[in-house]
Amino acid sequence: MYSFVFLIAGLALLIVGGELLVRGSVKTASRLGVSPLVIGLTLVGFGTSTPELVTSVQASLSGAPGIAVGNIVGSNIANLLLILGVSALLAPIAVQSSSLRRDGGVLVAVSLGFAALSVVWPLDRLAGALFVLLLIAYMVYAFRQERVAGTDHGAAFDKGEALSATDPALRPGSEERGGSIVLPLLLALAGLVLVVLGGSLLVDAAVTIARDYGISETVIGLTIVAVGTSMPGLVTSVTAALKKQSDVAFGNVIGSNIYNVLGIGGFTGLISPVEIPQEIVRFDNPVMVAVTVLAVLFAWTGGRVGRVEGTILVTGYAVYMFLLWP
Repeated sequence: MYSFVFLIAGLALLIVGGELLVRGSVKTASRLGVSPLVIGLTLVGFGTSTPELVTSVQASLSGAPGIAVGNIVGSNIANLLLILGVSALLAPIAVQSSSLRRDGGVLVAVSLGFAALSVVWPLDRLAGALFVLLLIAYMVYAFRQERVAGTDHGAAFDKGEALSATDPALRPGSEERGGSIVLPLLLALAGLVLVVLGGSLLVDAAVTIARDYGISETVIGLTIVAVGTSMPGLVTSVTAALKKQSDVAFGNVIGSNIYNVLGIGGFTGLISPVEIPQEIVRFDNPVMVAVTVLAVLFAWTGGRVGRVEGTILVTGYAVYMFLLWP
């Protein structure tokens, strides 16, 4: 029983700490005069993935590879089937941006690459460095694209826009330049402490639950941990969908998944190399690739993800949970 209390407490600290970290970082950068575009693509884009990053690194350091890798793969599957599906059910998502379609192609390539590499190679420092370099290249590409795109924004940009839809104060550039950075820095530091503490509690509780109930750590990582760390993404995407910002809702999911594989996978491999569990290699990675292709096809055919497609996605997640959970 106490393990579930600690699990919930860890998730709560991760979510609250992640928001404080992003809020403090954005305010600090804005007051220092950093370009809103740079803030959106870096601090907001990657900062919103901090709960998943800290959780995977903590799990890897604790010797729980199933939770570390399961969190990455499970989060991507949940983002595409659960979060995108629920958002489409609430409000059909129109996908009209050509740059979003290109980002969809990037996500398919990244997911395929991760799945293929995991068959023959562990998530070690070499693989981690490769993923981080690819993330940097993607961010440079996104920055150059946004500078000339006008209104035709990409997924990395929309990931930040989805967050600002929940709170306009988080919009990059909303803060006045030249103000004191002491309070924003303290806010960011407090968020970082809470995220680290929350990640530690979550991983310890997840490992304990797995051992006490005889459930595979990998299953715990793919389900409870992955869904829990993806909750902020669900809130931002649903809020964007309800506000009829459909491109933003779709872009948030695509951008999150790219950051998950390249950023979280990359830094996890660099900080604490981990063997990828064979059950993930054989089953969950192919599922991740399949649902990625399916979601992109939904967006490309007709330029929208409607309620019918949303129903298919959510049903698919229910089937995945049924097959996965003992």
